[in-house]
Parts: sequence; structure tokens; C-alpha cells
Amino acid sequence: MSNDIDQLQTREWLDSIDNVIEYDSIDRAAYLIKTVVGHFHDKTGHHIAKSATTDYVNTITPSQEAVYPGDKDIEKRISAYVRWNAAAMVLRANKVSSELGGHIASYASSAYLYEVGFNHFWRAPSDKNYGDMVFIQGHSAPGVYARSLVEGRISDERADNFRQEAFKVGLSSYPHPWLMPDYWQFPTVSMGLGPLMAIYQARFMHYLHDRGIVNTETRKVWCFLGDGETSEPESLGNIHLAGREKLDNLIFVINCNLQRLDGPVWGNGKIIQELEGLFTGAGWKVIKVIWGRGWDRLLDKDKTGKLKQLMMETIDGDYQDVRSKDGAYVRAKFFGKYPETLELVRDMSDDEIWALTRGGHDLEKVYAAYHEAVNNPESKPVCLLVKTVKGFGLKGEGESQNIAHQQKKLSVDTLKHVRNKFNIPLTDEQVEQVPYLKFEAGTPEYNYLHDRREKLGGYYPVRRPTTNTLPIPELSAFESLMKDTGEREMSTTMAFVRMLNILVKDKELGKHIVPIVPDESRTFGMEGMFRQLGIWSHVGQLYTPEDAGQLMYYKESQTGQIFQEGINEPGAMSTWIAAATSYANHGVPMIPFYIYYSMFGFQRIGDLAWAAGDMRSRGFMIGGTAGRTTLNGEGLQHEDGHSHIQAGLIPNCETYDPTFSYELVTILQHGMHEMYVENKDKFYYITTMNENYHHPEIPAGSEQDIISGAYLFKTVGDGAISVNLMGSGTIFREVIAAADLLAQDFGIKVNLFSATSYNKLARDGRAIVRHNMLNPSKEKAKPFVTQLLEKTGANVTVSSTDYIRAYSDQIREYVPGKYVTLGTDGFGRSDYRKALREFFEVNRYYVVLAALNALAETGQIDAAKAAEAISKYGINTNKANPWEV
Repeated sequence: MSNDIDQLQTREWLDSIDNVIEYDSIDRAAYLIKTVVGHFHDKTGHHIAKSATTDYVNTITPSQEAVYPGDKDIEKRISAYVRWNAAAMVLRANKVSSELGGHIASYASSAYLYEVGFNHFWRAPSDKNYGDMVFIQGHSAPGVYARSLVEGRISDERADNFRQEAFKVGLSSYPHPWLMPDYWQFPTVSMGLGPLMAIYQARFMHYLHDRGIVNTETRKVWCFLGDGETSEPESLGNIHLAGREKLDNLIFVINCNLQRLDGPVWGNGKIIQELEGLFTGAGWKVIKVIWGRGWDRLLDKDKTGKLKQLMMETIDGDYQDVRSKDGAYVRAKFFGKYPETLELVRDMSDDEIWALTRGGHDLEKVYAAYHEAVNNPESKPVCLLVKTVKGFGLKGEGESQNIAHQQKKLSVDTLKHVRNKFNIPLTDEQVEQVPYLKFEAGTPEYNYLHDRREKLGGYYPVRRPTTNTLPIPELSAFESLMKDTGEREMSTTMAFVRMLNILVKDKELGKHIVPIVPDESRTFGMEGMFRQLGIWSHVGQLYTPEDAGQLMYYKESQTGQIFQEGINEPGAMSTWIAAATSYANHGVPMIPFYIYYSMFGFQRIGDLAWAAGDMRSRGFMIGGTAGRTTLNGEGLQHEDGHSHIQAGLIPNCETYDPTFSYELVTILQHGMHEMYVENKDKFYYITTMNENYHHPEIPAGSEQDIISGAYLFKTVGDGAISVNLMGSGTIFREVIAAADLLAQDFGIKVNLFSATSYNKLARDGRAIVRHNMLNPSKEKAKPFVTQLLEKTGANVTVSSTDYIRAYSDQIREYVPGKYVTLGTDGFGRSDYRKALREFFEVNRYYVVLAALNALAETGQIDAAKAAEAISKYGINTNKANPWEV
């Protein structure tokens, strides 16, 4: 070093460290260095800043690399066939129609990353355990299908149906468990969600193990993502949690091809160095795999340090540029920057320079990194930063070019180049046909391929849901919540907590219940469970809580049952997904209850909720303090008037807005039976409120109608003229009050319907309309809500809810006669409940006015009755429209 004034002294210190490493241990050497640094600070007061990044070279030196255990030649031939088939699948699909699309470049860059995993590391679910979990990068799906094609798991015919699923048994565009439920485990192409979910899947493994439910000790969670994907906030947002929780069962593999979808990830800098600093700072072990084996010789020859310096100085935009050209260009543009580096390659031809690969295209380098990650002695998650070339092998039509991601077609010349580069046995004529390639049974490659997977438990990827059922209690087990509460008032949130207490105390079922709360347990009245069940912590409770002397103190425990996630809705949702897919990923069904502010539910985690649907999740999401007028005082951003609309968009999400405890209990018990006895792949979103009021006893025989979406609560009055009133949630109580006013003040007979789910009614209606359209010669069927309302004989129905009109409006087509909806459209406001319900025009007086207006419009009463109501109830006709802006 040029600034080293005593090189001999430096050498003595370095030799001393080498001696400790060789004859003692790495840990001892690290301890000594740390002690010396501390001593230096104590003596001088100066800090020696520790860099979060290392040189731009491989973390694992050649002498430290694990010996490759496989037959590299055979594996390269297998990989060549898989590479070809991956491209062929996309190319053949786009011959059918250019609308089908597909991706070639992503898998081309990461082929060896997957092949090493498939051949040596990833265990499939077996009788021994449920294997490893692998979150496969979505755009690499064709390569995974291509391997299954070579294995014989996918036929040529099905491969030709890539991205054609409407009327064929096809292959989904990306990993979609809903479409391929025996194959894919995780949907990952909504970028950023895979990394976030992987962290919480790894943590949930610890939870299951700590609680003695499943032995997950040797299993790993692998997550593949691209360096461009790390720009998504979800990708890196919670990596600190993995470090803090010491998730040593978690491995991130970041394919650093330096390109996102339209250009460089960070052309003016070095994304690998940036990510190394972030992950190191978050407590991860970082392993960089930057250079292939050919660079080892050059680095060894680099006595001046200029090559290392050049590697560090060169920014990603230039790395992309030199790789997009040829060997001569690499020589001139890269090595030619310094005489010393140009001298290093003087005896190499341009072709030899071009053949210098990045680390991700070297089987041995990838294996050494994976081996180190799996056999990691540190209690840390591991991040592998693997440098590759996007579109590797597609020279001239995508390799390291900005167009690579959109490449769907390749010229014959490029196909021939791929053939030549990877030694694929095809003639020129065969290349033009783009055939699928397989190995004949009995060949060394065929035997090797199947033998490797047999040793690892079977073929992968695979999804293996258990058909085991859980002992769900009968409805009678919750009898106390089905009765009239008398003078005692409570909220539906409290009713839920009481039912949850019954469930967790059940000797057979209790351990399967997973309560999840994002830092709002006290809001939902769940703090009593802290001591009863304990908050799960992998390390237990290492401190004395300040409320230790209280009855309901804050208790963390290694065997705790509750997840208290802090202010972290996406993380809590990811925990819910891990628990909700446990039946498929761990062979043990768990029943997660995620309790949160409804406004911050689907609004904050809508993308994850869609992923949950795709993953066939089973469980309950409880939207607490629901409704636009119920969470009084919290104002615009906190008041939910739309979560049921958002939840209803997910096809396998059942949504309910119950008013009374018996409705809630009936829905929950039915949902548990559907998901955990009938094994239906659906999940439930149920809103609960924090408003206390009286709860009546369940009307006899109403259970099935409660589940179907609406039931006749009661009839009020006996007038000659009748009207139907509907409502849900807390606003149904305003509707009940309106019924009394209509009967008492206007002599109107009212049929009161509690609409537990407008979404359910709408789905049923759409299904019936479709049935009638497709069966024109048969007797017309009627939607459930049509049948229910027709029985009353009334031809006016008024609905009022705490949600925007679109929620109840969606059943308009199926409501006989005139239908009027009231809702809470517009921004929320801070005020008390009575004022808010008047402001949004959903209270009892507006229900009465809407009913009288509708009756007048249908000629059943005089319009003067509506005017009388305005005067009688003091309705302000000059009030501003609440939803106008």
C-alpha cells in the first residue's frame, strides 16, 4: 500500500491474525480484532468507522469454496435443455398469438441459480417433513416449467398451452397457486410481495416450532428476487425484522443483472454495493457472488491492486454497456482504462475475454455460496447478491440490452447462437422448428436428473395441502352469545373477543387459533389475552414489563400464541398469510384471526389480500371499528366506508357486516366449518364495531339466511301500506328505529331485514341471472334476495348502511319494485356518532324520509307525508351535500 510507512510491521500483524485463524478459530480472531479496536477507542477517543460494504469481489475466496458434489458436465447439459425449452415455450406461444407475451431474459440470467438449487438443495414435501419453501421470481416461471418438461411432469401439449388457460389445461403466466394448486406455492409476480411474505413465512416456522406444533428445525425459506425489484418498498421494508429475529432459516437470492424492466437499476452507481450495505446494516450475513472462475486467475495476477480498483470504480451503466458488445469492446472500454489492467489480459484473445463470466453463470461459484448459506454458523438470515447478465446467451437480441425484458421473439441467427453457446444437439433445420428437448430414458442425463430429485424428496415445485380437518365446535358451544343480553350492552368487537376466548380454551382446537393484531389489542379489548395466551417471541421475555404487578400485564413468551405486530399492517397481513396457508405449507391447518382497523385493512394491504386469494388462504380478517360514522372523532383517513367494496373484489373472499352477536357467531362458526371441515379454499372478511348496544336473541330458524346474506329480523306495525327496510352493521339499529317511527307516526307496516352481506346477495344474484341467460327454455330461477323480499308483498325497499352507496346498490337489479339506497359517500369527518349519521344522511330520520318519498313516487301515499316528516324531524333541506367536493 502506498501510504503504508512500515510494511514489515503491517505484515507481522496480518501474520498474527492468520495464525489465530489457522490454529484457533475465526471467532477468536474476530474477538481479538474487536478488542483491539475497543482499546484504541478507549485510549484515543477516536472511532474506527466500520464499512458496511466490502470490495467488489466474491465474498468466498477460491480456497474457501466447498467442493462441488455433482457432475458439472451433466448438469450443464441438463441446464442447456432447460434454457432452450424456456425460450421455446415463449417463442412457440407467440407464434400462436403475439398477445400471449412471456419473458425470456430473466430466466436466461438466472438459470444456474435455479439449477443448483434443484439439483442439490431444495427438498420437496415428504413423509419426513414439508420440505423447503422457495419463492420463485415470477418472470422466471418459463424456466421452471421448462425443467418440469424435461422431467416429464409437464407434457409437450401442456407446454404449448403456456398462457392459454381459458379453455385449455394450460400453464399460468406466472406462479399462481389458484390456477395451478398442485404446483405453485406462492404468487410472486406482484413484485415486492415475495420478499415480504418470505420473511414472515420464515418467522412463522419458528412460531410453529416453538409452540411444538410442527418440527421446522431443518427447513429453509428461499426467496428469489431481482435487483430491480428491491426498488419496491415491500422488498426491503422489513428486512430489519429478519435480522432482529435472527431468522437463520431464511435465504434471499438477489439476481443482480443490473437491469430493471426498462433500463439499468442504478446506472450511475453500484446496486450490489448499495444492497450489501442495507442488508449488512439490517443484521444479515451477506455473500457476494460477483465474478466467475475465470476472474480468479486475473485477480491472483493483480499484484498492483488495479483490477480491484477498476472493478470498484466501474459503475453499473458501464458494466451493462461492455457486456452488450463483444470481447474487443470489453478489452478496450474496461481493461483499457489502466495500463496495468490491460497488461493482465495481454495474452488473452477477445473470445477468451468475452468468456469471462459473472458469478451467477458459474456453477461452482453458485454452489459454494448456497452451501455457505445453508451451513451458516451465524444466527442470521443470509442474503446472496449474485451478479448475472440479463438475457445471458441471447447475444444481439437482448443480452445486457435495455430491450431484454420485453423480448418475446428471437431470430433464427440468435437461436443458432444459443444452440452453439450451450452445445445443444440441433441441426439448423431443427433450430428453425424450435422443438422441445428431452433426454431419453436410461441416458446418464435422464438418470441423473431424476436421481437428484429423488434424493431431495421428489419433484419441485409442488404444493401439497393436507386434507386433515379440525374439530370445529357446533353452534351450541357459543350459546351464551346467541341470547338476549338484557340490560347489558356490548359491541360486536367484544362479542368477537368472547368467542375467541371460547375457541382458544377448546382443548382440541385451541392450539390451532392464531390471533394477530397490529398494535391495537387494547383498542379491541384483547389485552386480557396477553397474560392468558402470551405474545409470541422467539427469545421469550428478557425484561420485566413495567405493568408486571397488574392482572393483565404485557407478557411475551417463546410459547406465546398471539402475534403482536406493532404498527405494521403489511407485516401483520404477511403473518396472517403464513398462518392461513399452513395447511398447504406445513401440513397442519391453523386458524388465523387478523384484527385491525378496517380502514387500514384492504386499503393498506389490498395487494397482499389479492395474493392471499391466489394462495388459497384460509382464515378470518376482522375489520374492527368499521363504518364511516362508527369510529367517531378519528376523522377523514380513519373512517371506513368502502372496505366491503374492496374485499368483495376478491372472488374467494366472503364478506359480512353483522349487527348482532348471534349474527357474528353464526358467520364465524359457518366459516370455520367451510374452511376447516369442508376444506374450501376461501377466506372471510368480517367487520365489527366498537359501539355498545343491546343484542337480542337469534330469531328462530334464521341461521341459514344469515349466511346467505339477509334475513327477516321482524315486522313492525300492521298498516295497510307496507315497506321493506334493510340495513347492516351499526346503521341497522338506525333502520330499526326508523321502522318504529314509520309505524307509530305514519301507520306504515315495516318489514325489517338485516343484510349481513350485500356482497353475498350480489354474487348470488349474478349467478342466477347467468343461469337464466344460459337456460332460456327453462323456468326462470330467482335470486335469494328477490325471493326474500317478494314474500312481504311490499314494492318499495330502502337500504341504509355505514358504507358508500355502491355497497348496497349492487343488488338493485334483484330487488323487486323500487329500491332506494342511503350510504356514507364522501370523505370522513370528526364528530360524535349522532352528528355523523345526520351529516351523511343515513340516520333514522333520513330512512323514514326515503321510505315516504319512495311510497309517494309509487303512488301509495301523498307526497305531503314526506314533507311532514321533514318538518316533524327537523331535517335541514339546505344542508350541503356530504359527498360533493
